[in-house]
Amino acid sequence: MTNVAKVSLVEKVAIEELQKLSAPKNLTALAYESIKRHILEGKLEHDVRLTEEFLSQQLGISKSPVREALNGLQNEGLIRIEPRRGAYLRKFSIKEIEDLYNLREALESYAVSIVKISPQLIEDLRSSIKRTSKFLKADDKIRHIEEDMEFHGTIARATENMELSRILANIQNQIWLFRCQTYDLSSSSAPLAHMAILTAFEERNKEQAVVAMQAHIGHVRGQLISFLRQSAK
Repeated sequence: MTNVAKVSLVEKVAIEELQKLSAPKNLTALAYESIKRHILEGKLEHDVRLTEEFLSQQLGISKSPVREALNGLQNEGLIRIEPRRGAYLRKFSIKEIEDLYNLREALESYAVSIVKISPQLIEDLRSSIKRTSKFLKADDKIRHIEEDMEFHGTIARATENMELSRILANIQNQIWLFRCQTYDLSSSSAPLAHMAILTAFEERNKEQAVVAMQAHIGHVRGQLISFLRQSAK
């Protein structure tokens, strides 16, 4: 088997689960969501090439919306596009990962300091914590991470600052790429950490909420960076 044939076979296996899209109003948006979902579910290896031709065949659409979708994913920092070669999952250095977590801590600390606390927010966060605990016990990694993101996203949206919500969602998506690989490091701490933030909101104590958020993100960052540095030795 030639090298070209081997690469094609790997590509086919890696993304064979992508579903064809039917008569959409916005093919670019649907292609974007389909490819992104495949990436975030951990179904793509870093050395697998994503080509416009192959993706368009898999999705049953033309190359143009696929090209636009890939450009959007590159803008989010999820993939890197190499001219005349295709797209690949983005690889992060330890410094880049640490920078992302530092930025996340700063922005999420700001979010809890300006959040508009309401009975609905309290109820939504309480329900999220229950789901997080359920997914953790079931060892449902993907849904646990999704629910963790939903908890933080709910707080961001409650600030009524849409730009803040957008930036934090982007950071969360990039973090997902390596969180799936280090899930066991800090996943068990999420329910208690989230409960500490919720308790501070219930007491209308935003200063304590900031402290709880910083402790939560700091713990996850510390566990992850320590693991990565040990693995790099």
